[in-house]
Amino acid sequence: MDEATLIAAARDGDARAFEELVRAYQGLVYNLAYRVLGDGEAAADATQDAFLHAYRALRSFRGGSFKGWLLRIVTNSCYDQLRHRQRRPALSLEELMASEESEIEFRDPGRAPEEEVMGRELERVIQAGIDSLPPEQRVILVMADIQGLSYEEIAHITQTQLGTVKSRLSRGRSALRDYLLAHGELLPQRYRLKVGS
Repeated sequence: MDEATLIAAARDGDARAFEELVRAYQGLVYNLAYRVLGDGEAAADATQDAFLHAYRALRSFRGGSFKGWLLRIVTNSCYDQLRHRQRRPALSLEELMASEESEIEFRDPGRAPEEEVMGRELERVIQAGIDSLPPEQRVILVMADIQGLSYEEIAHITQTQLGTVKSRLSRGRSALRDYLLAHGELLPQRYRLKVGS
């Protein structure tokens, strides 16, 4: 079935049709949530919340881009989690170590162990840089530079003006670059940025 048929069937209560939509979009939705939140467990929660909300609100979907509608829902779920984090105290050292140990690691069997370690270190520093951005810049940077969405798609998903998307992306990229320059010692040697480059 094509997407429009699946949406229509899901609106009529066909759970299998909605499951097909979930399968089609779960990777995209989870990846966006993971990059915005920087935590696998929080991303899984945001993904689950987004699909649950989408299922309940499917009757309100008025057509257009289902992908954009779904990404708007998960983005709002991420904003909710980020606001919740700001209100609650920081994790204890034991909780932090337990959450780091429970992270799922994806390994590329074609890479040498040294390459795998350097890749993970690079990813960890970049994610820390992304996490340091204000939520509005973080969401837009992830959508543009990791998800590969166009400015127009991002503006639609975030319900933001096109000029605002471009300026937030520019500020986010600049802040991420500054973060990487300031924390260059954490990067593997060959990935370190040079001042003025």
